[in-house]
Formats: sequence, C-alpha cells, structure tokens
Amino acid sequence: MKKKEMTKAEMAAAKKRLKSLEAQLTKTVPLMRGSIVSNGAKHQQPYFSLNKDKRTHLIYLGEGRLEQARTRSDNYKKLLEIVEEMTLLNMALLKNDAIG
Repeated sequence: MKKKEMTKAEMAAAKKRLKSLEAQLTKTVPLMRGSIVSNGAKHQQPYFSLNKDKRTHLIYLGEGRLEQARTRSDNYKKLLEIVEEMTLLNMALLKNDAIG
C-alpha cells in the first residue's frame, strides 16, 4: 500500500516543528549518557553508571552530586527523544522532496 504524499500545509507544519526541535537541542546541555543506580545491601548509596566498551563504570555520587547527575541523565534522554522525532520528520520531508 502506497502512503499518501504530504500536503503543502503538512510540509510547512513539519518544517516548523523541526525548527522548534532544533531550538530545544540547546536546552539539553549539560548531558551525560548513563543512569543513576543504588548500590549497597543495607545502606543504599547513589552511583552514576555508564556502560562503555563492554565495561560498567561507576562514580559515587552521594547526595551532593545526585541532582546534577540526574539532570544530566534526563537531558540525555530528552536529546534522544528530540533526535528521534527530528529523524521521522526529516524522513517524511525527504520522501516528499521537501528538504531544502
């Protein structure tokens, strides 16, 4: 089944949304890839965990650095969401020869 082509209004809306997403990109810094985990059987302690080159790297956060790490990790997740949406929009525009 062939999908319908985008109308001019849909293309304009997609381009407008792309501009909005591009503006949001600058708001996603500072960022870090990884997640916050708790370690310890009796006393749970916060760590930042990163899997790199098939190895897990942990950084002890304590309470003082927990919010900074959480903000950076959340920003990375927002960045991925923005990139995904931008990719779908750009694919639709490219398919309709509307990039330029």
